[in-house]
Amino acid sequence: MSLTKYSKEEVKELSMIDIAYEIMLEENQAKNFQDIFKLVAEARGFSEEEKQQFISQFYTDLNIDGRFLSVGSNLWGLKHWYPFDQTVEDAFVAEEKPKKKKAKKKKAKEEPVAEEEVLLEDDLAVEDEADSEEVIEDEVDDLEKDLDKGDEDEDL
Repeated sequence: MSLTKYSKEEVKELSMIDIAYEIMLEENQAKNFQDIFKLVAEARGFSEEEKQQFISQFYTDLNIDGRFLSVGSNLWGLKHWYPFDQTVEDAFVAEEKPKKKKAKKKKAKEEPVAEEEVLLEDDLAVEDEADSEEVIEDEVDDLEKDLDKGDEDEDL
């Protein structure tokens, strides 16, 4: 079906996304978003104000509608034109290989971190010893005070 089979009134009743789908079927090639919207706006007879009002809604609808596929650089095509193997998911699989190489490099960097952790643990052990000595001194002082108080109580 093409837009020529619809009357002007029928075209105005169609949704923008359905008009875009019909245009893409007629053109049979991927098109820039702006070009698609321009053709949809012409078909619906939008004024400049209406174009500004509806462009964001059209972009949202284009992203949500499962019949359309972004093929890069703001180009859009119909999903059934492209084999399943050529989807964007394959691009992510290709990127995983370099990530594995980077992971090997990170392991080499982790070894010095392990040494730093040992040094930090040694520092903490020294601090713990100093803290424990202070705690012991505080406890001794408290006991001496208690003993002194006990001596005062006996005098009464």
